[in-house]
Amino acid sequence: MNRYSDKLNYLSAGDIFLPPVYFTMSVLCFLSAGLWLYYIVTHNENIFKIHYIMLALIILKTMTLFFHAMDYHFIAIDGSPVETFAILFYITYLIKGALLFMTITLIGSGWAFIKPVLSKKDKKVFIIVIPLQVFANIAYIITDTSEEGKADYFIWKSIFLLVDVLCCGAILYPVIWSIRHLQDASHSSGKAAISLAKLKLFRRFYIMVVCYIYITRIIVYMLKVMVPFNYTWIDDFFFEISTYLFFVFTAYSFRPGSDNPYLHVSLEDDDEYDYDVDLDYIVSEKPLITPEKRDWSELTQRT
Repeated sequence: MNRYSDKLNYLSAGDIFLPPVYFTMSVLCFLSAGLWLYYIVTHNENIFKIHYIMLALIILKTMTLFFHAMDYHFIAIDGSPVETFAILFYITYLIKGALLFMTITLIGSGWAFIKPVLSKKDKKVFIIVIPLQVFANIAYIITDTSEEGKADYFIWKSIFLLVDVLCCGAILYPVIWSIRHLQDASHSSGKAAISLAKLKLFRRFYIMVVCYIYITRIIVYMLKVMVPFNYTWIDDFFFEISTYLFFVFTAYSFRPGSDNPYLHVSLEDDDEYDYDVDLDYIVSEKPLITPEKRDWSELTQRT
């Protein structure tokens, strides 16, 4: 129990500022969600499915932050959490975590922007990343509801860190594959300028994802270890503001509208990208030879 501003507070000294931090970030995300929805409505002719997925992600992020803020608020006042807000927080956190990694993977693979379907390699990444991220979120929930002194806490904490790092590494592969494809296309195709424009944006997105992973997984951990105990809220604030900035930069880079250079390029050249579709649905096992071609081949063999 602490006394802050002449009021009793049941949170620890390092967690006193967490309720206003989470509530402020939830308001910021709510305003951003409204702005993104307005942008979608006003640019309806250039909307892709990924834009709606991004809208759902920011809404879930808003709900997660709000429920987390209310949970800490009642703990600070009464000393015990309200189960309703705690349960709602864990549910939205679980869904939001899986949706975040799914969105990054979809954008990195170029789905909906420059190709209508996912390749086999992209599907394999989804099969690996999404279940692992759900498992990592479950591990986080278990550690968050457990006492640090228990043996199970350290086990689940280690599992969460390991699985989360694996997921962060896996979501980089679709971006790398897209970059390699665009590099080859810039040298081989006749539309080098278009491929280079796409390549520039994918490289920038790759840097953003790497910076996001580095800041939220390494820098935040270093802050948690280095700062004094009464300033431990700083690492949570740094994590949330870094996540929000990543959302803003990603939304700006892949925003709908004719002024988006990425969208403008993809509309000009829809057939340039190699979709890498499962050809078993297109090509049969036997070669397709028309009667005219067969007669001509027989004629040439006779002559």
